[in-house]
Amino acid sequence: MNDSSPASAASSGSVPAPVLDVWCELQCTDCRTALTDLHILRERFGDRLELRLRHFPLEKHRHSFAAAQAAEEAAEQGKGWEYVEAVLGRAEELDRRGEALLVEVAAGLGLDAEEFDTALIDGRHILIVDADQAEGKAIGVTGTPTYVIDGERLDGGKSQEGLRARIEEIADRLLAGQG
Repeated sequence: MNDSSPASAASSGSVPAPVLDVWCELQCTDCRTALTDLHILRERFGDRLELRLRHFPLEKHRHSFAAAQAAEEAAEQGKGWEYVEAVLGRAEELDRRGEALLVEVAAGLGLDAEEFDTALIDGRHILIVDADQAEGKAIGVTGTPTYVIDGERLDGGKSQEGLRARIEEIADRLLAGQG
């Protein structure tokens, strides 16, 4: 999922921006904590680093698969990261309320809530979520958040300690090599 919200951007220059894949699950409170680092990275690198949400719903969270589909619908409607942040902010409530909360958050952001409800029923985004999850498993993602930049996997599910610094170090190296 990509959009032009404060947390993500694509490079508009001729050289593509390095990509930071963020494997996330919307019922994961560690992913909510990681948002602070993502905001700092976005402020520091702007369009020079593309932050890309990748879905990795965990079986232990019963609404995580629906939430991933809803995030894709939000991206289609132009507010992907904004939606992700809003849902992560209510992760505990999502556990209790499920899909009703997903539709409520969409309406609160001015998105077409009726279309959200329909998308969750017809499953139009299932293939994207399945593909992300399969790719994550293939590269060794076991929990969230997990970051991948320049082929290096950084597991934030155990600890966020030092991860932002490592991401900055790799991004700086990649950007220096573009010049």
